[in-house]
Amino acid sequence: MTTKELPLWRRTGVDLRLLLMCVLLIALAVGFHIFSGGLFLTPENLYNLAQQTAVVGIVSTVMVLIIVARHIDLSVGSVMGFIGVLIAYLQYTSGWPWPAACLAGLAVALLVSLYQGWLTAGLGVPSFVVTLGGLMSFRGAAFLVADGKTQPVNDPVFQMLGGGYDGGIGTTWTWLVAAAIAVVLVARMVQKRSARARHGMPNQPLVLDVMVTAAPILVVLAFAAVMNDYRIGNKETAQGLPIPVLIWAAVAVGLSFLVHRTRFGRYVFAMGGNPDAAALVGIPVRRVTLMLFALLGVLVTVAAIVSIARLNAGTNSLGTGAELYVIAAAVIGGTALSGGAGSIFGSVLGALIMQSLDSGMLLLDVSIGKRMVIIGQVLIVAVVFDVLYRRKFGEA
Repeated sequence: MTTKELPLWRRTGVDLRLLLMCVLLIALAVGFHIFSGGLFLTPENLYNLAQQTAVVGIVSTVMVLIIVARHIDLSVGSVMGFIGVLIAYLQYTSGWPWPAACLAGLAVALLVSLYQGWLTAGLGVPSFVVTLGGLMSFRGAAFLVADGKTQPVNDPVFQMLGGGYDGGIGTTWTWLVAAAIAVVLVARMVQKRSARARHGMPNQPLVLDVMVTAAPILVVLAFAAVMNDYRIGNKETAQGLPIPVLIWAAVAVGLSFLVHRTRFGRYVFAMGGNPDAAALVGIPVRRVTLMLFALLGVLVTVAAIVSIARLNAGTNSLGTGAELYVIAAAVIGGTALSGGAGSIFGSVLGALIMQSLDSGMLLLDVSIGKRMVIIGQVLIVAVVFDVLYRRKFGEA
């Protein structure tokens, strides 16, 4: 089949699955906005939704790589709670400054991740079993750290990391960030067209590339405008982009670079595609697996910091059920549970869909039991869709 015979969405390089996810997200937002009496798409709700999604989004980006490499981590919610309570405890009860407390939390998270990674990579124990035990063990550890007592965090600088009253970057910086993203996207389009021309490859019509580039730019500018329209109470200045969203964006961009531009990223996908073949060609499977779990530990710590900074406290229940949302976000975003295929940007969309679904049902006053049933079934539907999609288009 020649390039001209390919469907339009394939010729433009657009992932049909991600396009469908975007349509679903828009449909959810519009539907919840209508049925909630115009509450869902208000600046206040979208600001809060963005902050809440950041925690799940940060962890789901690295969960994509864990699943791509044919592993799983069911303990991320419990580890997040354990590390969050530990960081809060060190600040409140032990009087540590927040940077030192965060570094201590990171060190403990790395030990936990390397322990679970070693059991998986070194001894060959399935990660499902290892992390299932961790799900219970580290939830208990979270209780033991502070004897089940809530640990408040009061440092104003630390609280900014969770968004909240002073956790936005303001209107000026928000527009500057949006403009920078727009410039990067346009430059990327120009660079791709130049590279194709330089290598004698045909380019799509310029108008088509402009349309594909303009769509995310318009989304970014619209999001910036909504964030700049939100003010807390009697505060004179608008919030702008919340800091947790910037952290999430930095993590997503960093991991995208890791996946597409480094040897480590190629190793992860090679391991997921065929672990035995990867080992035979010299890929250090055990070492890469350990590095993956260590990276997960780092980002779980970041998510724990954002979470306790947003809540202004570390509690024993922190992160409860987060593993479901994190794994669901990765799967909804196109990560194959069989390994070998996944997308960082897909996890971003998946996290937004999951959190929008939960937030919308809260606005509609849906009971907790019904929400749990619906969210669980959404995960099953996502897996079924993934199987049918790959069967239809012949993907691995």
